[in-house]
Amino acid sequence: MDENERQWTVGELAEATGVTVRTLHHYDEIALLTPTSRSGAGHRRYAAADVRRLHRIAALRGFGFTLAQIAGVLDSGETNVRALVDQQLAQAEDRLVRVRRLCASLRSVASALAVADPSPEMFVQLIEGMTAMENAYSQEELEAMTEHRRRMTEQLTPEEFAAMAERRRAMFEQLTPEQIEAMRRARDGAG
Repeated sequence: MDENERQWTVGELAEATGVTVRTLHHYDEIALLTPTSRSGAGHRRYAAADVRRLHRIAALRGFGFTLAQIAGVLDSGETNVRALVDQQLAQAEDRLVRVRRLCASLRSVASALAVADPSPEMFVQLIEGMTAMENAYSQEELEAMTEHRRRMTEQLTPEEFAAMAERRRAMFEQLTPEQIEAMRRARDGAG
């Protein structure tokens, strides 16, 4: 049998490609990858053209395209692939900026942990940075989080605020100038 005439069952295609049977079923349900034929019993049969389309789907998924975008790219000549790639590039660059900020924050916390307990504010900032990695926050949302942190600090009792200030002072006394500068850069987002 010629390779172009070969057909794969859903299980065979899943095993050969590493794509799950469930994913192949989903792609069929949304008409992203419809098998060329079905057996007499109704089982999916994939041909070489289907395998090539699955390869393109996997490649576009690797670029971060949504299934709807992939369908548009594969099914119509009107979709501007360059614009989609530019959009994905911009999103990747944005994630890279957030990763660099998170790295700077982690370095600051690691430095602080080496000499003393970091302040709760440092952990709040670190949590915000980690959360921002999972969610693409707008500048306004980041500013709102900063404002929320400020309001929470204002709610501290004078004793809690004094204790926090004392912990911060003691911690800073133990830091080297390089560690203080690293913390300043992390705070300012200039990782």
